Amino acid sequence: MCGIAGAVDLVGRRHFPADRLLQMTAAIAHRGPDDEHIHVEPGIALGARRLAIIDVAGGRQPLANETRDVWVAFEGELYDYPELRKQLLDRGHRLSTHCDTEAWVHLYEELGERVFLKAHGQFSVSLWDQSERKLFLARDRVGIGPLYYAECDGWLLWASEIKGLLASGMLAAVPDPRGIDYVFNFFSMPNERTCFAGIRQLPPGHFGVVENGKFKIRQYWDLDFPDAGSEIRFSDPAQGVAELEKHLRGAVRRRLASEVPVSCYLSGGLDSTVVLALACQERGEPLPSLTVGLDRTGPIDEREKAAQSARFFGSPNTVVSVTDADICGAYPQLVTANEGPVMDTSCAALVLLAAANRREGNIVALTGEGADEALAGYVWFKTPRSSFERIGNPIERLVRWLMTSVLIGGGNVHRPAFRAAHGLRFAQQFSWEIIAQSRERLYSPAMWERLGSYSAYEDVMISAERIRRWHPLNQSIYAAYKVMLPGLLLAGKGDRAVRTASTEGRYPFLDEGVVEFCSQIAPEYKLRGWTDKWLLRQMAERVAPKQVQTRRKVMFRANLGTAFLGPQRPVWVDQLLSPESLAATGYFDPTAVNAARAMQLSNGGRSLRRFAFDMGLAGVISTQLWHHLYCGGGLCELPLWTIPRLARERAGVPSVA
Repeated sequence: MCGIAGAVDLVGRRHFPADRLLQMTAAIAHRGPDDEHIHVEPGIALGARRLAIIDVAGGRQPLANETRDVWVAFEGELYDYPELRKQLLDRGHRLSTHCDTEAWVHLYEELGERVFLKAHGQFSVSLWDQSERKLFLARDRVGIGPLYYAECDGWLLWASEIKGLLASGMLAAVPDPRGIDYVFNFFSMPNERTCFAGIRQLPPGHFGVVENGKFKIRQYWDLDFPDAGSEIRFSDPAQGVAELEKHLRGAVRRRLASEVPVSCYLSGGLDSTVVLALACQERGEPLPSLTVGLDRTGPIDEREKAAQSARFFGSPNTVVSVTDADICGAYPQLVTANEGPVMDTSCAALVLLAAANRREGNIVALTGEGADEALAGYVWFKTPRSSFERIGNPIERLVRWLMTSVLIGGGNVHRPAFRAAHGLRFAQQFSWEIIAQSRERLYSPAMWERLGSYSAYEDVMISAERIRRWHPLNQSIYAAYKVMLPGLLLAGKGDRAVRTASTEGRYPFLDEGVVEFCSQIAPEYKLRGWTDKWLLRQMAERVAPKQVQTRRKVMFRANLGTAFLGPQRPVWVDQLLSPESLAATGYFDPTAVNAARAMQLSNGGRSLRRFAFDMGLAGVISTQLWHHLYCGGGLCELPLWTIPRLARERAGVPSVA
């Protein structure tokens, strides 16, 4: 993966200063430390930072076709590039590199905007058609590669990270309370909105086109499921197991393509162990693996399970042991990388894991992300359709009233109506609302006033009409793909964590073939009774140690009370939560925040209410931290994120006129 940035004139053919474009690419240098290049012509500027993985010597970009009238700057991987390259050569195209970036310009010559349907992999891409004066921006199907944009002074700016946009010097970092509220509702970042006013994110499976001074966004792909009762069923389940193995093995094989060292992240659980097993088999030798372990009391320790799996495959295993204090210490780096609040403390551990992976000499890491979405691995998938849902709204309202009374003590609340949730009535919606209840006590009156009638459900990209035909389990899986996967698992835990260390994450379970196969099979192959990922567990018998088949998912989080509120907490936590800092941002009520802190430090047992406020306080701390880093500072002693300054010697970086 790399990093891209650029600008297109919406009102004419003005010149975009090369130094300004270099300032934008400098802000995302961690995404591509190996090379930097730009292309500037009247009305358009394309820039790229490269992390060299394929065709290390010859893959410099932006690059063009033979006639130099189609240009591309691209980050990511096209995993079917060997086949695409052969097809293009057979059809008479001349290719000057062995890098998958070059496929874009030639595929565009043949397909135009349909090129995105042909592109398989993980990517964000900018394509410039000089003769037609069209710019295309696109993002992969499930949202692995990020892409942000904003309009300013008649220019459309874009970049792989918001830092690239801010570094242009054309945009001010102004908070958007609606983006913050989305995080507090769904535990993840939005698909389109960001926490910065005026800065948007291109949604997964979409492309945007600039033509005649207008930027229009269109959807080119969406996950689909069969109508309930029409799903694929096998006369013998072994057929399904073999089919899953075929798709997953191919996905792993394609993601092993690299000219730089490859490793696997290994938790010791089902998903990552299966990926490691297939990777070692396809490579024909053991791959190195890395495991992160959280030092904590209790019987759960993922490190021993990971060690068992690593020994079975002969994988050299590096263990990265972290403490609550380590996670707390990494949080400023995490929030800087994420460019918004992060309520899941485990994301900081992934930042530390990525750094260790780079120190070990590895550039690419395969992970098990995406298996829980494809095959119903989360606990909320196991909750059957509730009886109160069948009875109707009066009982529904009673259950919700009881839940909120326990969580926040009743009273007048601002919770979103379930009816706004696009027809989804499964347990993850209750989990969303449990997390969201902390808002009722923690938000300040000024925050509620700024939000007005806004409901975060307005930004959930789900059509109730479309999904109503599907089995309820598939409706719930679809919501996970649309909300948590791109907003958290592929952002704070995925792209942003691995890119801080200039490494790349690859996700076999998010391969198009794997995703499509799992979406079409009957629900009982995903969830059978209380057994999640049933089909994958049967497959594990073929490739992994027997004990792996029955391993259950373990939630990995640092304890907020110990890490951020305990006696060893860093001074910046108290500074961010001081009445003065809370009043300066205006998001949260100082008295309520202090009361929530006291509750988390009390000696009472764990409860649903304590869990909700544990998540809520993580949100408060990270929101305050984000505001300090990006929106003016003054809240604590930590240094601010600043626009990187260009050194004099960088004036020689080549540009193409």
